[in-house]
Amino acid sequence: MKITDVIIKPIVTEKSTIGMEQNRYTFQVDRHADKGQIRRAIEELYSVRVVKVNTRNRRGEARRNRYGQYMTPTIKQAVVKIHEEDRIELF
Repeated sequence: MKITDVIIKPIVTEKSTIGMEQNRYTFQVDRHADKGQIRRAIEELYSVRVVKVNTRNRRGEARRNRYGQYMTPTIKQAVVKIHEEDRIELF
């Protein structure tokens, strides 16, 4: 798997913005990527040193609208802690 396929997009929410102050960045990643692949992808794409990677799977849920039901997609999120001296400029 190529490193550009591992990281889908950064997640910028109120909670993840607070985590950026502590050098924790949240990314949506490929569902089949493991922690080692995520670590290598972040280090190569952003030129930072990764200290720790935590992952969580968010299962899709059923939603209803006036046309019937549909499922939201299942996604995998990675919270990456980087070295104290490094920074990632997302915006």
